[in-house]
Amino acid sequence: MTRIVRRRSARGRLLLLGGAVLATGVAHAHIDTSSRAGRGELFVPRPDRARLSALGFQALLADYYWLQALQVVGGTHGDVTAQAPLLARLIDVATRVDPWIDHPYRFAAVWLTDSPESVRAANRLLERGIAYHPLDWRNRYHLGFNHFFFLEQEATAADVLEPALALEGAPDYLGGLVARLRAERGGLATAAAFLSEMAREADDPYARAEYLKALDEVRTERAARRLDDARAAYRRRRGRDIERVEDLLAGPDPVLRRLPPAHPHFGADFGWILDPASGPIVSSFYGKRYGLHVHPSDAARRERWRAERGAGRGGA
Repeated sequence: MTRIVRRRSARGRLLLLGGAVLATGVAHAHIDTSSRAGRGELFVPRPDRARLSALGFQALLADYYWLQALQVVGGTHGDVTAQAPLLARLIDVATRVDPWIDHPYRFAAVWLTDSPESVRAANRLLERGIAYHPLDWRNRYHLGFNHFFFLEQEATAADVLEPALALEGAPDYLGGLVARLRAERGGLATAAAFLSEMAREADDPYARAEYLKALDEVRTERAARRLDDARAAYRRRRGRDIERVEDLLAGPDPVLRRLPPAHPHFGADFGWILDPASGPIVSSFYGKRYGLHVHPSDAARRERWRAERGAGRGGA
């Protein structure tokens, strides 16, 4: 009898526990657990007032606003478009209260990309990060990327990135990127001069090798552009386009007497071909032309922003 009573008592406790869990789940489902920051309802003070109110606890207060910024991004599930102004203000306050804070500068660069205004807000934050962390190459990298990729300011991007080449931890490919940016506006001669000087001054043999590799690309592109000119002359003379690069050497009055090497060092093993997808003359060593390559979706966004600037929206 005692054993039966114990079983019924245990079964009753289990039923009560299950009911409590179910009731808790139902109640929790009706509770609004979203943060005020995630809903865009958070009050953000002026940075100077926030700094005065810190009372010596600048790092702690900066962390508070930094965490609010994280909640904004978390609450938007990755689409910060509607909350971008709030996000910019939060990170602005955090980095003014404690400008020696580190990661929020680059966090802004990653998330404030929905419009030219947001990108410029991120750039202002990155410039502050560079001022307080002058030996960190990463802030310069993000700032240079923003100027090139979003605002199409290649010369400014190169000016921002070039000092980062001398900073500890900067990747070897950065010099080649600067050269490509210089080539976009200053021409291949500028890029070649830049790379030659960087290779000459480099103490690190691996960095020097990267500069020399990039210089080979520039020299190959120079040859490809000479072939472009020859191709244009062929069209004018023959009234049609070439079917293969060797056509430039064909006929009693060829456009060219010989083709330039397809690579400064390995030209004998490679040749010139027509890119089957897009049509330009390319070296078979590289398989593509030298330059800054942008994904079609990103190119479409650039075009949309360019159109908005032309219509007087989105600023310069």
